Amino acid sequence: MSGTLPPVAALNVAARLLEAEGFAITARNERGDSLYLRRPGETWHLRLSNHARTAKQRRRRTDILTSLVIDAPRSGPQIATLVAGALRNFEAALKARGTG
Repeated sequence: MSGTLPPVAALNVAARLLEAEGFAITARNERGDSLYLRRPGETWHLRLSNHARTAKQRRRRTDILTSLVIDAPRSGPQIATLVAGALRNFEAALKARGTG
């Protein structure tokens, strides 16, 4: 993939990369700019969005271990790097809770 992708397209690429790592999309918000993914049999989610969560969202959705925010155009390698970081953060959060 050459050049940069707009945030919506970059989110779709990130979702495909996360699916390749065993995650499945379990929900999306009404606007379609936030996806919630988890591994089969897992209770914890990874959030993929074009915006950060608000304090209210954090209180309401305590099942989200980490979020990956893509709010600007990104290249393929940049998306892959962001996904790798989100996976590391997710695994670290699992271990911190004693479930990983």
